[in-house]
Amino acid sequence: MSGAVLVAGIGNVFLGDDGFGVEAVRALSAHPLPDHVEVVDFGVRGVHLAYQLLDGYDTLVLIDATARGGAPGTVYLIDAGEAGDGPPGGAVLDGHHMSPDSVLALLGTLCAGTGSTPPRRTLVVGCEPASVEEGIGLSAPVAAAVPEAVRTVLELVRDAQRPGPGPDAQTTAHPAREPRRIP
Repeated sequence: MSGAVLVAGIGNVFLGDDGFGVEAVRALSAHPLPDHVEVVDFGVRGVHLAYQLLDGYDTLVLIDATARGGAPGTVYLIDAGEAGDGPPGGAVLDGHHMSPDSVLALLGTLCAGTGSTPPRRTLVVGCEPASVEEGIGLSAPVAAAVPEAVRTVLELVRDAQRPGPGPDAQTTAHPAREPRRIP
């Protein structure tokens, strides 16, 4: 990762574990970050996220609940490629029900219409939810995964500042671990 980085927490805090991204960016905001890294809680405002990405970010890191079939609380790092990869015109505008896929499709449409460039790279730090039923608050395994998501983002940012090529992002999964200090 180099250049401007947007770390976007997304999700609905009224749907249990769907609020994972919002809680993770809240926790991440307590850490010092380089000037080129911006952390924003977008919640369910996917349209706002798409428009903010027009400001020219090199890398987008989405933090969200991500159901992939693992144990609840499993944290995933997924390299989603370039934002806006889909064909323009495929996005449906619904300000309160936009998945990350539809946000990225909308971004592709906006970039095609404005001549802007989408982020070069999109990474997802996801967490396997236990429940996305109505209710406020994360389940125990998902709440325990928040520090792991924060560590993952901090490591991505730290690795990006080292000279030479950074590690290739890949899809990885691991259950939430006990918190550890990152120098």
